[in-house]
Amino acid sequence: MQSKNTELPSQKELEKELNEYLARKYGHRVRVISAPLLEPKQTAQGGKSATERILSKINFDLKPEELIAYLDQYVIKQEAAKAIIATKICTHFNRIKYWLRQRRNTWQRVNYIKNNILMIGPTGVGKTFIIKLIAQKLGVPFVKGDATKFSETGYVGGDVEDLVRELVHQANDDIELAQFGIIYIDEIDKIASSGNMIGPDVSRTGVQRALLKPMEETEIDLKTPYDPISQLEAIEHYRRTGKREQRVINTRHVLFIMSGAFSNLEEIIKQRLHRQGIGFGAEVSSKNQAKNYLPYVKAEDLIKYGFESEFIGRLPVIAVFEHLETEDLYQILKNPNSVVINAKKHDFRAYGIDIVFEDEALRLLAEKAAEEGTGARGLVSVLEKALMPFEKTLPSTGIKKLVITKEVVLNPYQTLKKLLDNKLDISSEERFQQAEAAQKEYLCHVITSKGETLAKQHNLILTPRRIALIVNAYDHFECDLSFALQELAELTREIDVFLQAFHKETGLRCRFSEEAIDEILEKAVLQDKDIMTICHQIAQNLEFGLKLIRERMGDIEFEITIEALREPEVYIRDLIQKTYKDE
Repeated sequence: MQSKNTELPSQKELEKELNEYLARKYGHRVRVISAPLLEPKQTAQGGKSATERILSKINFDLKPEELIAYLDQYVIKQEAAKAIIATKICTHFNRIKYWLRQRRNTWQRVNYIKNNILMIGPTGVGKTFIIKLIAQKLGVPFVKGDATKFSETGYVGGDVEDLVRELVHQANDDIELAQFGIIYIDEIDKIASSGNMIGPDVSRTGVQRALLKPMEETEIDLKTPYDPISQLEAIEHYRRTGKREQRVINTRHVLFIMSGAFSNLEEIIKQRLHRQGIGFGAEVSSKNQAKNYLPYVKAEDLIKYGFESEFIGRLPVIAVFEHLETEDLYQILKNPNSVVINAKKHDFRAYGIDIVFEDEALRLLAEKAAEEGTGARGLVSVLEKALMPFEKTLPSTGIKKLVITKEVVLNPYQTLKKLLDNKLDISSEERFQQAEAAQKEYLCHVITSKGETLAKQHNLILTPRRIALIVNAYDHFECDLSFALQELAELTREIDVFLQAFHKETGLRCRFSEEAIDEILEKAVLQDKDIMTICHQIAQNLEFGLKLIRERMGDIEFEITIEALREPEVYIRDLIQKTYKDE
């Protein structure tokens, strides 16, 4: 009979022995923690097929125009780039869902072409910002990397395959979901070779070639030979099951988006166009004439820039971003969803100080930012220079309201001194309210002109009172129009849920008029009350009277009007009188 000493140790005993050994050698900072096995019901996921499981995880169902409308709220200009990126991303995910629903093995077809995207444009025009916005909208994992940090082998910097492994981490170790993720690589122009295969050019070309297979299709092992944790996990899995575990992710449906400033690319395009333009019938233009050549970029230009032809071939979609002029920068600041302005408002609000911007100040800030030549990034710089003295000094004063005027932008230190000496009214209640009223008027205009399209996406009716509610409670909605509409839509859905539950409990079929819904929404937002609590209180006031009327009239639907909310007894009395009159 086998003795206890020769028995295989249990998982806990093995963990304890390993940890004791590691503690002696490395201290208590290194430990082995083995993951518990999944329960059978978790592994099976309720018996769903792979297709059903994946479809339930990909919640992305936007159409191109809907995603463009979302981007329009935040991104000024770049109409062509927004249209290309939104369209191809929507098509990518909707095509995946279409193929999955066919219940055929269609993703093994050889004619599949992945719409990887290359974004070209100067710094500060919104390339990274657009991808971040889209990432917020997607129900799929998203990973961002920097091309300059990767090497072809991974021994220096990072391995390009590490980005794919990071997708699995972002998907909470769900490989099925990770294989439909998005990888965004910035500064891709930095891995272009200069044509001189000495020194760094070899590494740059190597990174391009290392990206080829993941960009198209390959299977990447999630365990790496230089990762001790993954190796320990593999050993533990083998000890428990007696089998080697091979965890891989297929990149067939992983979308790659790359971006870069591509300095000097315009010169390459310009030379090609002028060379092609020589001859009879060619368009004659002055060489000194200002012209944007980037929209005319072709694959041959990018190859001449320093990219491998195979690499460019895997980026069939090119979106070119335009330079931002002074007017564009002004519109970025004027935008109610301006990240630059709203971030600065939050900085001051952290000290209990509210700030508001006059229009002249915004235009002057845009002019100064244009002089810096760094696009939207210049806006942050000039804003910090103008407001830094106020941000430093005002928290120690009793000033709680501040109007940002052109004087603040032009001479911040002198203006601050005059403010502290009570020689300026830029902290007065009256001037603050005037500037705030102007901003609210502009916000109302934006919602009226653009909000209807966005409201339809959420099945929300945008009434005048709801527009006014958004305007007056914009801070409550985190200064984000899309979020405001989404929140109101969610609150109206909660009202519908309550009515369904009320009908199931009492047998009374009711619906609220739009004016009554407006009233409920205002209470919920402005008074910060729970929508279900509000509806329950209304129902309590009306339930007895509605049941009496139903006994006489039978099963009818009641419309609960705004009068019913404000004077429930009068509403019930009028209904009873109408009931007798109808009889």
